[in-house]
Amino acid sequence: MKKSVKIIVKGTVQGIFFRQFTKEHADNLKLMGFCRNLENNDVEVVVEGEGESIEKLINKIKEGPEHSQIRHVGVEERKWSGDFSEFKVLRF
Repeated sequence: MKKSVKIIVKGTVQGIFFRQFTKEHADNLKLMGFCRNLENNDVEVVVEGEGESIEKLINKIKEGPEHSQIRHVGVEERKWSGDFSEFKVLRF
């Protein structure tokens, strides 16, 4: 079943390749969307795809890459847009 979510990741998640880690897993799971650093040092991930694949990505995000310290992962359901053709890492 198609699903869309916004994920906010809090913790030590900037400057440690967290966005690249997320992109690699999203690409492997054939998910579309983006991730970006926020000014408050959190990372925002917006992702669309199969619900099971999104759940797998959320679990990977909770583990995080080496040197990350994940304090909180907030997940918010969104309305499906279908606007994404790939998963991108956005810059400020």
